[in-house]
Amino acid sequence: MPIEHPQRQVGFTPMVFAVLAAPVIKEYKKHIESIPRLHFLKEDSMRRRVYWLLPNLASAKRTMDDLLLACIGERHIHFVAREDADMTGLHSANLLQTSDLIRAAQMGLVVGGAVGALLGIVAAVYFPIVGDQPQWGIAAVLAMLGGAFGAWSASMIGASTPSHRLKRFESAIEQGQILLMVDVPRSRVDEIEARLRAQHPEARLEGVEPNIPAFP
Repeated sequence: MPIEHPQRQVGFTPMVFAVLAAPVIKEYKKHIESIPRLHFLKEDSMRRRVYWLLPNLASAKRTMDDLLLACIGERHIHFVAREDADMTGLHSANLLQTSDLIRAAQMGLVVGGAVGALLGIVAAVYFPIVGDQPQWGIAAVLAMLGGAFGAWSASMIGASTPSHRLKRFESAIEQGQILLMVDVPRSRVDEIEARLRAQHPEARLEGVEPNIPAFP
């Protein structure tokens, strides 16, 4: 009498699903990356800050209008002038762009975290909370608390300190000139420079910053 063998059931495991889905996911990624809008967003995230000095308010207004016509968004255009200057119609730079707040907070985070970690290691080794074994969790907690306190306290100081990036422009600003900082997609830096040189001969190019700060 023949013996019937039961058919093996192949389970639909995660590994099987991954193998079957891989070609579909690959094609989907290729399709998404081909969308022009996403290329624009990628380009928009990589900018360079171009510095210009303008002689007066009228020149600054005309320059801002030209940048807007060149499809540079207002949020990427920042003007700095002395405190008593008329900034009507201009997009003024904010505290993040005119102070050392971000730089100070970063330094405070590093220094505070290091000090907190050092104190935490000492506490974990010599003053364990439970038993005689080192409590390394204390070091991690104190490192985080030290970093947070360091960033907060340093940022308070940095907020009242003029940006080190703008130090070289202090004399010109005090004389009444207006500083323009415009964040431009790196592929358009030459185009925007040529446009402003042609339309605003009174403006003076003061250099390009390779990478703009993360926040400002």
